[in-house]
This record gives sequence, structure tokens and C-alpha cells, in this order.
Amino acid sequence: MELEGLVLRGRAFDPVEGRVVVDDGEIVAIEETETDSDAIICPAFVNAHTHIGDSIAKEAGAGLSLDDLVAPPDGLKHRLLRAASTKEKVEAMRRSLRFMQRSGTARTVEFREGGVDGVRAIRDALDGLDIEATVLGRETVAAMEAGDGFGASGARDDDFEERRTATRAADKPFGIHAGERDPHDLSPALDLDPTFLVHVVHPEPHHLDRIERESVPVVVCPRSNLVTGVGTPPIADLCDRTSVALGTDNVMLNSPSMFREMEFASKVGGVPAEEVLRMATINGADLVDANCGLVEPGRDAKLLVLDGDTDNLAGARDPVRAVVRRAGVDDVQRVVL
Repeated sequence: MELEGLVLRGRAFDPVEGRVVVDDGEIVAIEETETDSDAIICPAFVNAHTHIGDSIAKEAGAGLSLDDLVAPPDGLKHRLLRAASTKEKVEAMRRSLRFMQRSGTARTVEFREGGVDGVRAIRDALDGLDIEATVLGRETVAAMEAGDGFGASGARDDDFEERRTATRAADKPFGIHAGERDPHDLSPALDLDPTFLVHVVHPEPHHLDRIERESVPVVVCPRSNLVTGVGTPPIADLCDRTSVALGTDNVMLNSPSMFREMEFASKVGGVPAEEVLRMATINGADLVDANCGLVEPGRDAKLLVLDGDTDNLAGARDPVRAVVRRAGVDDVQRVVL
């Protein structure tokens, strides 16, 4: 298979006119040559933090606080999940996953509620789709063993030492929410030696120093943080210290659109468009050792092809800024997964 157009190549997303050659699901070459195509070819997205289970309750809980919305065990999300049947949850998750796939997401890193049954439910929802998921089980060691790792709610909610030890022994990723509403759970979260932190809206200088010193990646979800009223993360400061990935968080709060998340992060985060595109692609892939996130030989051919001649994108002078700040689902020409 060959894809022609303007290729956003490598970690710098250098725009190169030419073609991407794919063989058996792998990018084998990028050939520079003149083409007649208006397409923009970039890596498909990695959504580095989702809670897809609450797809059953989109836009529920207007005006509630963060704790009232999502804090375990009795936040609105958890009560609605308990009340819904497995069939309802699987179908709702499947619809969200279909939208994510259609809008260019190759992989999601899912914090999966519901223990072992929750892990099985999202596996059922994924069945037959091309989008992939790194499923981080929650609540129990058994959920971690059934999934691809462990996703902790936060160090203030429980003692996760035993589950962290078991996850480390299984050689699986351990992610944890931290610094979302205040800085007080950041140090305890870092004490668990996590694979990555999620949110980090309120780091103090010593937290930033430690994150840098210990090379702990961070996943930011700025639209979610704005909706829940906790503020927005210091994206530029975090990018100066560590690898930062991008996630859309709870489907009940925001659509799982990486286009919308990139645009928002770019316009509030104070970082270049190239950095935001790395946050939405390779940085998320690196969290879970996925061989995607870049257009370069040897990588899996997880690619997003945009029509550069839509009414929205025609006339764009900077293709990377156009992808990050302007493009949307209507501009998607093809998703190769």
C-alpha cells in the first residue's frame, strides 16, 4: 500500500511531499517525490487517558464538584455504572470506541472500572474494531492481572502499595491520578514509583523537580480539568521537565476527540503545535511501549490521512498547526489501523 501527500515525518513532523510505503502493516519507506495529492499524512493518535465506561452517562452531573462526579466509590459516575447492565455498558463503550477510531485514534489507555468484569466488558466492546486499548484494571490485583496493568484512582483514596508491588512483579504499567484538585497527593503518588502520573494540575516546584529527576511521564487532560473546575495543568512547565502525553478523560464530561483536546491544549498550554502533536501521538505510545505514534520506517502503520483541500483546511500555511489547532473529524479522509 502507498499513501501520497504531505507527510509529517518523524518526531519533528517535518513536512515532506511524497509517499508512505506500507507492507504487512509496517511503514517500510518514506519516498520524497512530487504528488498530485492534497492529503496530509500524520500518525494516528494515542489517547493516553480515558474512562470509556461512563459513555452511558454523557453530560450527566452538570454543576457537580469533582468528588461528586467521579470520586470512588459513590460519585455519580460509579452509581450510574452500578445501575447499568453489562450489555448497556458494552454497547455504550463500543459507540465511543467507534467514534474514536473514525476520528483517528489508534490506541487508548483506558482506566477500567469494575474489576475483572470491567476488563472483560471493554474487551467485548473492542471486539471487531481496529482501535486498540491498553486496559489498566482498577480496584484489585485480579483486575490488573486480567488487564494490561493497573490504573489507580489516587493516593488519597486508598493504600496502593500491595497492588503496586504486584503490578511491578507482573512487569506491567502502573498509572495513578495525582495533583488533580490540589498538590497534596503528588508526593505519595510519586512514592509509589509510578509508570506515569495523570493530571498534575497543581504541582509545586519540588514536585516538578522530582518529576524531572525521576523521569516520570505525565498525562494531561486540560478540557476535563476545566469542566470539573480544578484549573488547567501547567503544560509548558511540565513539558520542560518530562514527557507529556494527552488524554480526553471521562466520556461523560468530554467527547473522546483528540482533535478537540489538541486544539484546547495548544491554545491554553503555551507550547508549540509540534509539541502538542507529540503529546497526542508518540508520547502516549511511549507510555505503553506501543510501536506507533510516528511516521517513520519500522513503525506500525497506524496513520491518519486528512484531506488538505476541505473548506476547513484549504489555504493552511503551516500543516502542523493546521492539524493541531484546526482539523476535525470532517477533515478525515482515511484512517489506517
